[in-house]
Amino acid sequence: MPELRVQVVTPDGIKYDHRATMIVVGTIEGEMGIMPNHINVIAPLAVHEMKVYRADQVKTINWVAINGGILEVKNNHITIIADSAERKRDIDIERAKRAKARAERELEEAQAQDSRDQVRRAQVALQRAINRINVGNK
Repeated sequence: MPELRVQVVTPDGIKYDHRATMIVVGTIEGEMGIMPNHINVIAPLAVHEMKVYRADQVKTINWVAINGGILEVKNNHITIIADSAERKRDIDIERAKRAKARAERELEEAQAQDSRDQVRRAQVALQRAINRINVGNK
């Protein structure tokens, strides 16, 4: 049976590298499922949770929190270059909850100051924290 090679690379190095039978990722246009022999494609990614159906583990799904980036599919090799990424097993839920609370405070302060740039940064930080919490609780 054909397989995919899935690699997630961040500025900190390779965060995920396994074979899979399918993945589901969130692009800025919506969710995309990728199976072996998918057409070659490049797509911008949203902050999302990636689902990886591992080839070597029947009925096992690996979850990875992806915080933006680019997806490339080419000849059954998937490369994701992400701003940051964390596997479910590496997420510290309590730390993510503290980051969420901090982002919520920063968002309130930025809205009170009517600073568009600070509001946008706080919204992104909040979205990333929520994504990590969701993946960590899978």
